[in-house]
Amino acid sequence: MYNKIALFISIIGIFSITTVLPDAFGHGFGGDQAAPLTFGDMEVTVRTQLSPSDITVGEIDSANMQVRFFDTLTDKNLEKVTYRIEVWQSGELLARNLFYDMDGRLDVKIKPQAGCNETNLHECSVYGGSEHVSAPGALYVQGEACTDDNLDICGRPSITGPIFVKGGLYKIRVDIEAATSPRTSLANLLSYETFVSVAQEQNFSFQSANAEEIPVVIKTYYDDIDNFAFNKSDNSISFDMPFDWSPDYVDLVQVVHEEVRVPKTFAPYAEGKQFKGYVNGVEIDQRALLNDPYSYDDTNIVHFLITKNELQKINEILGPSNFDNLQMDLKLVPLDEVSKSSTEFYLVDASNFEQQVPTTVNISWDGRYGANQEIPFEFTFFNENRELIKDVRYGYAVMDESQQELFRYTPSDIAIPGIISVEGLDIQEIYVPSEGYIQVDVWVYGTGLDYNPTYAGIGSAIIEIGPGSSTSSVPEKASIPSWIKNNAEWWAAGQIDDDSFIQGIQFLIKEDVLKIPPTTQGSGSASNDIPSWIKNNAEWWAAGQIDDDSFIQGIQFLIKEGIMRIQS
Repeated sequence: MYNKIALFISIIGIFSITTVLPDAFGHGFGGDQAAPLTFGDMEVTVRTQLSPSDITVGEIDSANMQVRFFDTLTDKNLEKVTYRIEVWQSGELLARNLFYDMDGRLDVKIKPQAGCNETNLHECSVYGGSEHVSAPGALYVQGEACTDDNLDICGRPSITGPIFVKGGLYKIRVDIEAATSPRTSLANLLSYETFVSVAQEQNFSFQSANAEEIPVVIKTYYDDIDNFAFNKSDNSISFDMPFDWSPDYVDLVQVVHEEVRVPKTFAPYAEGKQFKGYVNGVEIDQRALLNDPYSYDDTNIVHFLITKNELQKINEILGPSNFDNLQMDLKLVPLDEVSKSSTEFYLVDASNFEQQVPTTVNISWDGRYGANQEIPFEFTFFNENRELIKDVRYGYAVMDESQQELFRYTPSDIAIPGIISVEGLDIQEIYVPSEGYIQVDVWVYGTGLDYNPTYAGIGSAIIEIGPGSSTSSVPEKASIPSWIKNNAEWWAAGQIDDDSFIQGIQFLIKEDVLKIPPTTQGSGSASNDIPSWIKNNAEWWAAGQIDDDSFIQGIQFLIKEGIMRIQS
């Protein structure tokens, strides 16, 4: 059994890891940070953030667009910067102009204005500000420097035009034309592309089996929704939207986010339900679906969060015939209600364990799962008002009763900022080898791209794991000896070829060293190329960035496609 000393030691271990935060870059819904470029002895980049961070079309009169130019090595801004800002959506230029800022943080007031009748939409954009005396053509507004707390009164230029009048993905291109002095032009422009998403709500309805009219709201962060349908046979909701499935484009997409909102009074979508999701007919990972019964008393929100890796898998499964497809079909199917167990705890400050921070963590799981299984644990983060905390950056570790570490997810690379929970909900599948008590330690680094420390803290929970339901269809964990990771790492690094990797895996499966769930053997040619995403999976698995199940899915794919043949 656990005691206070063991718990204290565990928390000390967490603190020692989280004192240095990673310097992350990657797409976010209301903010994005580009990969850094070398500039002298600095590694400089641009971060773009919207305020409010979650913009819905038609709900705001204005928004702030902050563009920060800084050195990632020191986290310090460069001064006296001339920016060329371009705003694009769906391949159309919406705005382009020069701006000047003294302290490396440029704030621009965006005022959406619909009804542009020009062929070139950027011709409708109007810019507010005065030309800076030392930066020809660059707009500047004299006044108090902008902070997060004084945006209504600080000096900032503006853009009024067809920006954020339609939901979807917006590209903000930033060229740094001068820095450290308004008269010092760069020999080579530093060019960055960042992306932000703006939501758009569309209203639909359907008739239930008893002829009741059920309203549905779909909030899309990507593009317009079409062909909404409800199937009474399985109570599924389906819809589609424009999407470019060409591999080059998919490589650029970080995530596709859609929300389906259904009244809780409609039983198949009531609180506590689980769901399956499909994209173009392919079932997506359970972790790509998040069920939020917390944000509204009367409405359940189901989030599709389809990552680039998931999109690449869909492309590999459907093959080249899907590359020319210009549409994404999404389907949501409700399952039976499950009985969940849960535990809840608050976080404390990492430097003062007596000081509570305004963060509560709830961990819940389906009681059908148990020992020797991948258990989907749902992590939920609440603030002091019992509201979901958005854009949480967190990590966790799991120990058994003897304090042996079973799993740890912490940043091991500056490009991997722990786990990002955009909506304050996240599912992590954790393998628990045996019955008994486990300790789950959770630490929150902060929120947003700048790791705002308001909700940062550490905490711990004790969870009892049973045998799992013997009558359930929950699969047991596939067994993978740890030394196999060496082979995967060598293969991913190109130190052994594809044939050697396949032959090694074939031998291990045949000898029952590597246990794979029953998989239908494909009839394809064994000479087919191995998809790149499988090699990525092997590399990430070897580095501990994805779990065993994700690696095994890749092996199953090779078997199904006939690329790998297993002799009985």
